[in-house]
Amino acid sequence: MSRRICVVTGSRAEFGLLEPILREIVDCPSVSLQLVATGAHLSNAFGQTFREIEAAGFTIDSKVECLMDADTASSINNSVAIALMKFDEIFRDTSPEIVVVLGDRYEILAVVLAALFRQIPVAHISGGEVTKGAFDDAIRHAITKMSHFHFVSTEAYRRRVIQLGEEPDRVFCVGALGIDNVNNLQLVEPAVLAKELKIKFADNNLLVTFHPSTLEPDSGFAQLQALLDALDRLKDSCLIFTKANADTAGVSFNRLIESFVLKHRNSHLFDSLGVKRYFSMVSAVDVVIGNSSSGLVEVPSLKTPTINIGDRQLGRICADSVINCGPTVEEISGALKKAFSSSFQRKVMQTKNPYEGGVAAKTIVEVLANIEISSAMKKSFHDIV
Repeated sequence: MSRRICVVTGSRAEFGLLEPILREIVDCPSVSLQLVATGAHLSNAFGQTFREIEAAGFTIDSKVECLMDADTASSINNSVAIALMKFDEIFRDTSPEIVVVLGDRYEILAVVLAALFRQIPVAHISGGEVTKGAFDDAIRHAITKMSHFHFVSTEAYRRRVIQLGEEPDRVFCVGALGIDNVNNLQLVEPAVLAKELKIKFADNNLLVTFHPSTLEPDSGFAQLQALLDALDRLKDSCLIFTKANADTAGVSFNRLIESFVLKHRNSHLFDSLGVKRYFSMVSAVDVVIGNSSSGLVEVPSLKTPTINIGDRQLGRICADSVINCGPTVEEISGALKKAFSSSFQRKVMQTKNPYEGGVAAKTIVEVLANIEISSAMKKSFHDIV
């Protein structure tokens, strides 16, 4: 009888990373997939990206609506509470044998809590990472402690998960899932991409993604404004924005970006590009700029410079193709000048991505299909001697 594996996805970026795992599960005869979409996937404000999951050929077994219309601390607390109640019902009715989650979203914290109380082992992907500028950091480490199997992207992150007390034989270094996408996707040619998205590339092309910095006093509004002011200085440029995610102030961030795009004919805003178009755009542009983890994890494999602004990703391992800069107009403008320089572009072409570690999705599913789970809930705290 096949092992029932429930995979939960709450955002466009998360699904993009999980997609290779979903395909491996579907193709593996010893496991069966239960797929649950929640969070921003079901929100009008964030593009109802559950449609991308269906368009990719997957059947969504359950849709769990929990995201509130507002983007305040109270709305996020309420979203977590609603998700906890609804996922308790899902797990009661479907009885998965393993729950698979990725990363550090607040709705995923509720998923893991529900699984813990239902005594269902959790497999957590992308633990051990540090992002000091957002409360995601605390959520990620909390999820690690409530999980039972860990799939990390670098040896440094593996050591950190073990430092948190997790047993070494439950922690697997598999590389970053996003690299699977980079290596396996047949990217869309820039001319085709421009026609599909109804944009016109220019001399300088930038892909922009900027999320709230949830530990900043104003969630980073001043940082976003500094970025927009720096982009306003660019001439002969095409600016492709993807929306901020569903964090505190995410909706307000998107309104500010929408206002900028309306005033700049060379700018374009998309709810979501989807995995294939997103990485095709990364390959087509000259620079990726913002504070998204993708700029640090996957973009270096596509030999495109990344400008990482502010502290949101502070603590994450970076490739040589990443330029870290402060969130001021002058520092961002300086970073742009460096990124466009021919000397830095040559350096980028020689960059080795520290997140490349193998065939992550295949390795993860092989472990999930074969690992002993009868005593998985009984963890020992591993002391470092």
